[in-house]
Amino acid sequence: SDWSADSWSDYGSRDKPGTTLGRTVPDGNVLFPDIFHTNHLLFYERFSAYQDYILADCKASEVKRFIAEYLEKVLEPCGWQAIWRTNVFDVLVVVVDVNFPALKAVVQLSEPFLCESQDSSFTMECMQELLELKEHQILLQELWVVYDDSGLFDQTALAIEHVRFFYRYIWRTWDEEEEDEFDYFVRCVEPRLRLHYDILEHRVPSGLVADYQNLLSQCEELYEKFLNVRNSISSSDSDSEAENVSMVEGLKLYDQVEHVKQRLKLIENPLLRYVFGYQKYGSLQAKGLRSTGAKVIHVVPCIMKANLLQLLTRDKLCPESCEALELQFHRDPLAAVNACYEGDTVIICPGHYFVDGMFSIADSIELEGYGLPDDVVIEKQGKGDNFFDCTGANIKISNLKLVQHDAVEGILNVHHGKTTLENCVLQCETTGITVRTSAELLMRNSDLYGAKGAGVEIYPGSTCTLLHNGIHHCKEGILVKNFLDEVYEAPRITMVNNMIHNNEGYGVVLVRPAMPSEMKDASAQGTKGTLLFLEETPETIKSDFGMMWLLCMTVDDILFPALGCTQPTQAGDETACADGSRQEQPGCVTDELELYKRAETSEQAENNSEIANVLGATSAKKRQMHRKRLSELGFTEADDNLMSQEMFVSVDGNQFKWNGKGSFGVFFF
Repeated sequence: SDWSADSWSDYGSRDKPGTTLGRTVPDGNVLFPDIFHTNHLLFYERFSAYQDYILADCKASEVKRFIAEYLEKVLEPCGWQAIWRTNVFDVLVVVVDVNFPALKAVVQLSEPFLCESQDSSFTMECMQELLELKEHQILLQELWVVYDDSGLFDQTALAIEHVRFFYRYIWRTWDEEEEDEFDYFVRCVEPRLRLHYDILEHRVPSGLVADYQNLLSQCEELYEKFLNVRNSISSSDSDSEAENVSMVEGLKLYDQVEHVKQRLKLIENPLLRYVFGYQKYGSLQAKGLRSTGAKVIHVVPCIMKANLLQLLTRDKLCPESCEALELQFHRDPLAAVNACYEGDTVIICPGHYFVDGMFSIADSIELEGYGLPDDVVIEKQGKGDNFFDCTGANIKISNLKLVQHDAVEGILNVHHGKTTLENCVLQCETTGITVRTSAELLMRNSDLYGAKGAGVEIYPGSTCTLLHNGIHHCKEGILVKNFLDEVYEAPRITMVNNMIHNNEGYGVVLVRPAMPSEMKDASAQGTKGTLLFLEETPETIKSDFGMMWLLCMTVDDILFPALGCTQPTQAGDETACADGSRQEQPGCVTDELELYKRAETSEQAENNSEIANVLGATSAKKRQMHRKRLSELGFTEADDNLMSQEMFVSVDGNQFKWNGKGSFGVFFF
């Protein structure tokens, strides 16, 4: 914390004529003077201030001292006005001194007296009494500096803003008990600061934000109870039964606090917040059947005309038994879905529908467009999370075009049950379709494009069947997640006759843990592959999560030797062999176009075989590990459930073209 005189002189505007900060008019009816506008700072401005000027490499127990030393260097000790703000009143004060170790300012009421409160009883005399009780010292973060265009108080306003932001959004009351061998900035400040700005910029699902806020409140409440119990024990010298009970209660509270703290850290970590334990719609309840047992057809017309009604009646509204048929008409698709019960059908007529909301489908219903997908378009309007969330036992969506904008999560999430997607077009914004653990997706004759993440994400323990689809112009085509394979069953995957093309990365990517042997092979063959390490420091490596790293290498260089397989022949090699054989045997096929078709067909077959073999080998490796663990525990008999733990893979007839990194890749972590 020993800075030179020049190390902070460029921060703020001390040496610049005039202010560089804006001004804002305080809310309320009292004519307070304008204040500095400082709450608009960008992420990198706050990040730089905390890392370079305020906290540096301090420990948790040193935070207050580091902040005090920073304030001594940048804060004007007296002669400036500020508005003292509380939940009850606002009052104009003058700062006459600063108590830096306590992070407090010594103030006096301004003349003339300006005060605004919810209760008119706050007179000048009452304020004087309150200040005397506080010894005229109030917390710096409760002060908003009055605007001055000279530039003299810019650093003062910025410094107080940083302190206020820190104690409002970064600091936790339990941080003082963090172990001092960790860098407080790396361990706590940076992840919380990033999370705060991710929330501001709508990059975190609203459900996860609500979970985080609830966990914060829960942890604060538990920690306060824990402190009360601990203080009651430490203040008592007796060895009574009541004290023993208090100790047991204190241990339970401590365990609860630690558990909630770990959950908070998972959400604060951008790599882990979506991996562990976030079941956003796990509690969504289905309505079930109507009390009458009737099933309803919900019709959504953009404009209902006589000829359209005739066609609907002929094609959709005359089932075998139409006597008990009930129809309901709606203005928009979301209202129709929200009105559905188990077994209902929603028919959407041709038109372009703008929906400001999210489809949460918990019952087994059918949602179909009447016409071609390009004729029945549902477009997401406004910012939000998912577009479609499915938890019903058997949901079918067909003949629709879904267009997503300004999203945080994917276009369709299958959380539970089975969802069938047939003859649809999905124009994505972030991730495409996500198939969660224990869920099932059947996607057939559909087209998906535009995802900034993966077109289809397949989680462990899920079932995914992809037939005759196009998946293109995404970050990755299909992402198979097998990183929880020790907890969940491996996913069951069927891919037949899909066209996966023009994706930025791989056509299909497998994510799974790296085995020690593979890590060794990766080091040995580092010249052929590419090692991508997540940014880590010794502090984060020592953290509760351990070192997380990512290894991305070509399948030929690493995966096949690690699995004891031979490398597949490349299409280019096959073409070369074919050319060589053609020169040696003039009687062979000489048509270059036919030769190219053969090579391409052979390449696609190899791609399908490669994916099936690697996914199957991954499942077999998991089975071997499971057997080894059972053997170490003394179980020598074969486990009857081992076969059910294997990844079922059927990959055939798929075409992979013009994907940026190739047809298939493996990411280790």
